[in-house]
Amino acid sequence: MFSLTVRRHFMIAHSLPREAFGPAQGLHGATFVTEVTFRRRTLNEDAIVLDIGAAGTMIEEVLAGLNYRNLDEHPDFAGKLSTTEALAEYIAQSVADKLKDDDDGGQLAGIDVTLRENPDAWATYSLDLSAA
Repeated sequence: MFSLTVRRHFMIAHSLPREAFGPAQGLHGATFVTEVTFRRRTLNEDAIVLDIGAAGTMIEEVLAGLNYRNLDEHPDFAGKLSTTEALAEYIAQSVADKLKDDDDGGQLAGIDVTLRENPDAWATYSLDLSAA
């Protein structure tokens, strides 16, 4: 299995209004380092997983809808908790939607999205594209 990882970052505000989140129940900000890994069983005819520039553009387009936004007011998170894990899933699904428009994207086996909140804590969501 081959993989290509592209990294970007974005900043959000949100609250997590449940007792389990302690002080994060109130409105607070977060800066996430986002790593999107594209997985492929075999390289394409250009001997790559995916064009790095195209991958970066797709990720930037997805993150533009989140960057500097209060997710408590974001329509895609209405009635949902915007935890790190939920954000990773949202980004993976959004990138996968963009890949549907890319001829080469149909050959990908999966996408992994890792969101790093700080150097010591992160969450990852893995999306299997081969089953889609």
